Amino acid sequence: MKINLDLKLKSLIAIALLSSAGNLAAGNADKTAKIDNSQAPEISAANANDSFREIPYLDKAFIDVTPADRKDALVVGKLGVDGGDKEMIVKLAQEIADSKQGKYDSLLIAHKGKLLFESYYLRGRVNLPHPQASATKAYTGLALGRAIQLGYLTMADLDKPLVSFLKDLDPKKFVEGAEKITLNHALTMRSGIRISDEKREKFEKNPSQLKGQGEVQTYLEQSAPITADSQSFKYGGDPRLVMQVIEAVVPGTAKDFIKNELLDKMGITNYEWQTHVSGLPQAGWLVSMTSRDMVKWGTLAMNKGQWNGEQLIPEAFIANAIGKLVDTSDQELHYGGKDVFNQGYGYYWWSADLKHGNKSYFAASAQGGYGQFITLIEELDLLIVHTAHDNDTNYLQVTAERILPAFVK
Repeated sequence: MKINLDLKLKSLIAIALLSSAGNLAAGNADKTAKIDNSQAPEISAANANDSFREIPYLDKAFIDVTPADRKDALVVGKLGVDGGDKEMIVKLAQEIADSKQGKYDSLLIAHKGKLLFESYYLRGRVNLPHPQASATKAYTGLALGRAIQLGYLTMADLDKPLVSFLKDLDPKKFVEGAEKITLNHALTMRSGIRISDEKREKFEKNPSQLKGQGEVQTYLEQSAPITADSQSFKYGGDPRLVMQVIEAVVPGTAKDFIKNELLDKMGITNYEWQTHVSGLPQAGWLVSMTSRDMVKWGTLAMNKGQWNGEQLIPEAFIANAIGKLVDTSDQELHYGGKDVFNQGYGYYWWSADLKHGNKSYFAASAQGGYGQFITLIEELDLLIVHTAHDNDTNYLQVTAERILPAFVK
């Protein structure tokens, strides 16, 4: 696990925190959560190399309505003063701490560009990169947007055949219709690639054929024919196609490009981004980010692709990413609820209308299984980040029912 800290320096602090009855209160049976303006819990030196599942639960939640300025490029403020109903949010946080709202690891809320609320529970630590699961897909999409901003692609290229950007392929072996797949299709989970489980198991036992662009070659040889019917929304491995295009069009490698042109730009240094069998960065999962860095990704999208005044991603690309390009209302989706409806999909971001009273608010969210969310509600200039590790909570319903009302005037 990559933790970019001077662990020797931090170990004494961590030990002091672990022995404290305040913030971490290790061994303390008192689970009561209170507003706590002391230092946010950090991963200890003893657990720094543990897998996420091995991280011990916090014995006491950390709840802060005045998040600390950690000199990490996030602007901070005070809940209730700079926006939001403090009592409502703290009540929700208390319920999370009391295990009444699912297995949250963190909940952070930014409003009008300021981080106003920060909390950690269970395995959550301020400096611990949390597994992102499919929230990773949103990062992959934004990396393609960065390539467009720098001129390695254009917005018009999104409607060109995806294979036209990959020069190491043998089109003579493709299934019928392979040339119909565009980047727009891949970005919206509509490539139309359909591979039987039997075929997939067979070629996954021979991973050498998946190296480099061999991955795409294999998919386009083993898929059923690509047709108008097959090019319907099907959640799956299309982000791998997008990562292949990034690798093909940017100078150097996709790995270095993502680091230099996105992560470094946003000051994201404490993360893990694993490598796929193809040799390229993972495109759909196996990435870990801290909760505060998730706020940065959300801020980039909320600010229409700008970061600190620099346009990192085209505004038009962001509009598609967090907009509703595909209606997924007929899909069997896990994260819903009585106040969540009209669900859709953009460029790896989900969308939904969240109802409060007689009004609904459009929300876009990067979503990862087991509860990793970056949720944007532009009308309210509201950004909500949370991490968790259970799939039994309707997280969007919690947002609609408990967080939305605290920011609606």
